[in-house]
Amino acid sequence: MKLKSIFSSLILTVTLGQHLSAQISGPIQYFDLNDVRLLPSPFQHAQQLDLQYLLAMDADRLLTPFLREAGLPHRKESYTNWESTGLDGHIGGHYLSALSYMYASTGDPRVKDRLDYMISNLERCQQANGNGYIGGVPGGKLIWEEIQRGNIHSGSFNLNGKWVPLYNIHKTYAGLRDAYLLTGDQKAKNMLIDMTDWALRLVSQLSETQIQEMLRSEHGGLNETFADVAAITQNPNYLELARKFSHHSILMPLISHQDKLTGLHANTQIPKVLGFSRIAELTHDQQWSDAVRYFWDNVAEHRSISIGGNSVSEHFNPTDDFSKMVYSIEGPETCNTYNMLRLTKMLYRTDQQAKYLDFYERALYNHILSTQHPQHGGFVYFTQIRPGHYRVYSQPHTSMWCCVGSGMENHAKYGEMIYAHHHDELYVNLFIPSRLNWKDKGVEIIQENSFPSTAYTSIRINTKKKRTFTLNLRKPSWLAGLPQIFINGKPIQLDDSGTSHFKIKRTWKPGDHVRMELPMNIHAEQLPDRSNYYSLLYGPIVLAARSGTDDLKGLLADDSRMGHIASGKQIPLGDIPILVASPDSISTLVDPIASKPLHFRLNGLFRSKDSLSMELEPFYGIHDCRYIMYWPQANQSTLHELQRQIEADERESLALTAITVDKIAVGEQQPESDHFFREEDSQAGLIDDIRWRETKSWFSYRMKQTNNAVLYVKFLGDTSRTTEILVNGTLVGTLRNVADHVQPEVFRLQLPKEAAGQPQVEVKIKGTLQSPTHKILEIRMLRSE
Repeated sequence: MKLKSIFSSLILTVTLGQHLSAQISGPIQYFDLNDVRLLPSPFQHAQQLDLQYLLAMDADRLLTPFLREAGLPHRKESYTNWESTGLDGHIGGHYLSALSYMYASTGDPRVKDRLDYMISNLERCQQANGNGYIGGVPGGKLIWEEIQRGNIHSGSFNLNGKWVPLYNIHKTYAGLRDAYLLTGDQKAKNMLIDMTDWALRLVSQLSETQIQEMLRSEHGGLNETFADVAAITQNPNYLELARKFSHHSILMPLISHQDKLTGLHANTQIPKVLGFSRIAELTHDQQWSDAVRYFWDNVAEHRSISIGGNSVSEHFNPTDDFSKMVYSIEGPETCNTYNMLRLTKMLYRTDQQAKYLDFYERALYNHILSTQHPQHGGFVYFTQIRPGHYRVYSQPHTSMWCCVGSGMENHAKYGEMIYAHHHDELYVNLFIPSRLNWKDKGVEIIQENSFPSTAYTSIRINTKKKRTFTLNLRKPSWLAGLPQIFINGKPIQLDDSGTSHFKIKRTWKPGDHVRMELPMNIHAEQLPDRSNYYSLLYGPIVLAARSGTDDLKGLLADDSRMGHIASGKQIPLGDIPILVASPDSISTLVDPIASKPLHFRLNGLFRSKDSLSMELEPFYGIHDCRYIMYWPQANQSTLHELQRQIEADERESLALTAITVDKIAVGEQQPESDHFFREEDSQAGLIDDIRWRETKSWFSYRMKQTNNAVLYVKFLGDTSRTTEILVNGTLVGTLRNVADHVQPEVFRLQLPKEAAGQPQVEVKIKGTLQSPTHKILEIRMLRSE
């Protein structure tokens, strides 16, 4: 079908006023954020903390990369951390989105003033650049000229020698879009269109093969944003651009319902799928829609843990093996859940399946809400499930990670999914205290409760005159029995005909009151790989136990590149209490604590030969301490064997961790970026979830070290290859195979005296004229003891 004819079939809605929408007309519509106001609850508290965090950030420092690259003077130095080591400007784009969401959600004039200031200065940058471009990518002008000429060198997280520049500018695109759609800023709209025209010209002379090569580098959801611009302008050229920016190596397996996700960098892929979904929605492409639903099912149902998060060390782990997630201190990444919730919202709009709301609620309460500190408002990067570990929190002026960017947005838009409507039907999807202004019907809805502390929600209908409409109250999967619903104190007969909601159709009078009881119980949930690790939930709420406050190293992140990782001591898993019960009886070990709502006592735990109990509480309320969210499980007859196995499995890795000064998981995006990766003609790959990098030339990292340090290199043995190792430019060793077949091997080398006393050294892996290097898996710097 031609693009122009596709556009003629679209129904685009643009609602004038404070919020504009680029969504197509579907079975339901979401309310504008400015029609929903949060009432007292943990979500309103989080929103207010986020507002304070946004206002604490320095707009001038965020603008510096954009001004610098446009050749304009700047008032202050750029922020440090990721904002001055290659991803300069990415937080500025997120900041636009977060301010837009916050203004729509609160109407706070201070937020609008800050947004106007950002937009005005970015407009100056666009005018100075003279071609529509806005960006803080260091040396960006040169690489865009190279790309436009077809000179493209890409890797998974670099493009023409720069750290994911397409991903970086996607944040600016998204920020301008959100400023227009959420606040009606016409200047932002014009800037967005001009910048999209720049992208059209950037790739206008490139072949499909060249563009697909470029898209090997992480590029965020540029295809989604370009599709949104197409919907805003009704210009088919932008929809064609969105299709061009759709990565075939991810799309095609999804279309064929093939799971090729294991080992891939998770948050590189989810935004691409958002774009596939948006394009499918605009063009009514059923094949792409099916691919998106397949992806969502795969990630949400087979790759996500009880809190709704996914991935380990930022990558999708095998669906049949979650052991890395249990052992790792780099568990589910907040950005992944941020994007999965955006995808879920998109899918539910046109396909009202109950599973979408169940997932959205689960991830919102247990992951997103938990990733903001309830006092200082700092954000979390990794929420690991390793028992007995802890999390690190950002600070407004030191931490410029991706999860700070998405975090600023997360807590500014809690009102977006609570309600929806379709003609004369109102949907209550989430039990979050809030006030809805249903302007089209002249109806105000007040939802009040202390859910989940108390298992009910209360809804008051405020209207000046009688109104006839259907109130749809969500029917969550976690209900422990049929709920009771009362209208003005009298029980009603439930209409249970809907798959996701209970329906109440009536003529409502001013002041009508609805109360819905929500029976909940305790249930256990196993890891998706069916291994013997269990999480405990009360209704939709994941419960966890505090397990100490010793050695919370780096609890508040500094501006180091790896400050987002909780690098304190790892508690041996052999010291973690084991649940001793059959799987179907675990829930019987939990008793409520009468004096403390939402607190429970977990019995039936054994550590060594001692029995004990622990206090459970909602995970979203646990901060500044170590915790246990998943417990190993055994029967009485298998307890001792499990204890022995856990201790044996981890003995070697913990001993190695104890003497590790620095570590690089080679071939993984963030560890390589955090170690200032450089390369010439290298490539990364994957073998059965084992990531590696090899080269015919060289690649290098900057690593921390101590006096008398030992360099540790793990690699795949291959007798046909030779690898030279250089430290600060000096050849210090050559990898030699022990075995005559390909298997992991380890090389250890004492660093030369010349490197002593230097806090950092450059470690270079180099091939020879005769052969490429071995496949390098891991590099560590060890204390000599």
